[in-house]
This record gives sequence, structure tokens and C-alpha cells, in this order.
Amino acid sequence: MDPFESPIQSNGQNEDNNFGDFEKVEPVSTTTTEEEDMYSAAKQPEQEAATGDLLGGFGKNLKIDPRVLDLIYWRDVKKTGVVFGSVLVILLSLTSFSVISVLAYVSLAALTVTFSFRVYKNVLQAVQKSNEGHPFKVWLEKDISLPEDKMQQAARALAQHLNEDAVRLRRLFLVEDLVDSVKFGLLLWVMTYIGAWFNVMTLVILAVVAVFTLPKVYETYQVQIDEVLDKAKTQIMNVVEQVKAKLPFLNKKDKQKTQ
Repeated sequence: MDPFESPIQSNGQNEDNNFGDFEKVEPVSTTTTEEEDMYSAAKQPEQEAATGDLLGGFGKNLKIDPRVLDLIYWRDVKKTGVVFGSVLVILLSLTSFSVISVLAYVSLAALTVTFSFRVYKNVLQAVQKSNEGHPFKVWLEKDISLPEDKMQQAARALAQHLNEDAVRLRRLFLVEDLVDSVKFGLLLWVMTYIGAWFNVMTLVILAVVAVFTLPKVYETYQVQIDEVLDKAKTQIMNVVEQVKAKLPFLNKKDKQKTQ
């Protein structure tokens, strides 16, 4: 520093340099959200395949909405939590009350919230002498009609699935194949025990919990789960081969199918 330079000038230059440093600060990059969106779009086909396997043949024929996949895979924790919690509360309520009572109470609660909010906004506009319009204007003007193409696609997939199941059940009940009908009888026998342990609503609740948990768990621990499943498949195949070796008529059935 120049000995003849005044301290005030020196401080002024330091302040200018500090302000210059502040001006050089670059804005925070916002590429994280874009990268997350790209990752979500890249993972969408895998998610659709995994969810289709979970839903069976109907899920494979029906293209699942990306918003539904986002809910199932907990992309937005708050949104998924609200949806999952609401569905679970309604289903638990149905276990204690009738469907009419649950629908009436839920609708009454929703109407109370919207009516109270409408009155509050009207009073607030009257006090502030503002003209903001209807508080639910955006929702009233929003198109909520179901797209015809998706409805037709869902109807075709459902019809195809029902037709295939009808043909399969006809084969089983009319004993077209003896072994398949025996397997079907054993399955029905097991279902009698399941029906004694759980009712329909309990099974629905378990299915909803599984839909909101299993895909995310599989996505997180896919490598470990695949290893366990491969070992289980190997053991099952070994058991099946041993059973076929002891029951020769099963081998005859396989040969007829190959022919």
C-alpha cells in the first residue's frame, strides 16, 4: 500500500473489491431437477414392466399412466403419502362401516372443507374490497372428462383378459386336462383356508399396501431380490423334476404339448 494513500481511500478500494467479488458469484445450478426428470423418464419402461408383472396380464396389456408410476414408486413423498394414507383410511373405515356410511361421511367432510373455504374467501374479499373471483375457478374450468382412446384401450384389455379367463375356467371345470383340473382343485382347497383367515376387504387392504410398497422395495433391493428369486426358481425346478420322475403321466403330458 502507498504510504501517502489515505486509509479512507484504501477502505473504499477494499469495499469495491468485495462488491466485485459478490458480483462474480454465479447463480446456483438447477440441473438437479432436470437430471431427476431424465432419470425418471429413463426408468419408466422398467417401472412399467415391473408393475405390469405385479398386475398380471391385464397390467401388461394396459399402458400405465406415468403419474400412477410416480405415485407407486414414491417420486413425490408428500403426494404419495397423501394418496396412500387417504386410500388406506377409507378401506379401514369400510371394515367397520357400510359403504354408504363411508361415502356419506367422506363427501360431507369434503363439502364442509370446500364450503368453509368459499365463505372465508368471500368474507376476505369483502373486507379487502378485492375482486379475486371464485376460489375454485381453476378447478371448475379444468377438463375432467376421461379420454375416449384410453377408455377404449382399457375396455379392450379388460375384455381380452376376461375372455382368456373364461376359456381357461371352462377347461378347468369341464376337466379337459386331468392334471390341470387337479391343480385347480388344490388351489381352491387352499383358497378355502385363505377365506377363513381373511375377508375380501382385508385382502384388498393387503393388495393396496403391496402395490405401494413392493415396487419400491424391489427397485431399491433389486440385485439381492433377484439372487434370492433365482435360487428359489432353481430349487422349485429341482422339485418339479423329482415329481415328474416319480409321476410318469406328467411327462406324457409334456410330450403331448411339444407335439
